[in-house]
Amino acid sequence: MADVVLKGISKSFGATRVVQAFDLSIGNGEFLVLLGPSGCGKSTTLRMIAGLESITSGDLVIGGKRMNDVEPKNRGVAMVFQNYALYPHKTVFDNMAMALKLQKVPAAEIRKRVTETAETLGLTPYLERKPAALSGGQRQRVAIGRAIVRTPEVFLFDEPLSNLDAKLRVRMRLELQELHRRLGVTSVYVTHDQIEAMTLADRVVVMDSGRVAQVGTPREVYDGPANLFVAGFIGSPAMNFIPMHRNASGGWTSDEGSLTLDALPFAVADRQKLTLGIRPEHVVIQPASSGQGLDATVRLAELQGADALLDLSIGGVSVLTRVGGADHPQAGQALKAVIPAERMHAFDPASGLAIPRA
Repeated sequence: MADVVLKGISKSFGATRVVQAFDLSIGNGEFLVLLGPSGCGKSTTLRMIAGLESITSGDLVIGGKRMNDVEPKNRGVAMVFQNYALYPHKTVFDNMAMALKLQKVPAAEIRKRVTETAETLGLTPYLERKPAALSGGQRQRVAIGRAIVRTPEVFLFDEPLSNLDAKLRVRMRLELQELHRRLGVTSVYVTHDQIEAMTLADRVVVMDSGRVAQVGTPREVYDGPANLFVAGFIGSPAMNFIPMHRNASGGWTSDEGSLTLDALPFAVADRQKLTLGIRPEHVVIQPASSGQGLDATVRLAELQGADALLDLSIGGVSVLTRVGGADHPQAGQALKAVIPAERMHAFDPASGLAIPRA
């Protein structure tokens, strides 16, 4: 295992800077996920760690050694790609053994490492098969096994599950968690899938346009988004955003419609405008007769099995709400909606930064 430190790492292609002043320390044995939309620079960052892309500026340090000019094969890293990159004419055994053969590792040692890794990944029955005779999940395990046999200090994963169907992705996420628990090797994992990030990561790095938007545990990023971008990117469905302004009585009213709140639990001081955020799962609905909460009407109801999504009209403002799928309210039904103060978020409309609580 080794720690990985990125000091002011930047990458430019001509005049276009795709990664900007990236500072990050990844601890020994940590599973870190780089999360963000397409084009945010996460895969480019991973490829710079691997040595597949040159570093425009800054320093990359792995295990205490500067790696900027070190060949990829000498960095002590192993990479698992999105497209498996298996040799179709070679058996599973030969695919997993290829890197060791190129390193001129003795044949007995190669057989020992491949056999042990195949046993760990449940690939022993398939060692003599070729990739065409394997399922997508089995091929991905072969690609992971090919990385494991090299006994690297750092694993790099570039969206390894994106080509699998939904059911298989769930199973492979569980297998990756168990594999990391057993091996304890420092891992950097790139994905645009927030579910993968939330379930796999010790820490998540949310990237936006080549910059780090926020770093934290999955719970920290979900519960305390640092800005509007993170708040909107983390969570499915996305957080509701309601632009609001001070009203004549000192409370807050939505810019659209007439949703009004007497007070907000934030350090608003003399602020006149803000963007209120509330996650769909945090809106609490009550019967219309309860007398508690804001008047609301169900515009649309969408059953999703265990859950249902409601499009509520609260003071003329559309607020998406997640509720249980059993006996959920139907379109046209009147009810009360409670927005718990402890679940609210607030952001500065100009900078997008989170406003701290009072």
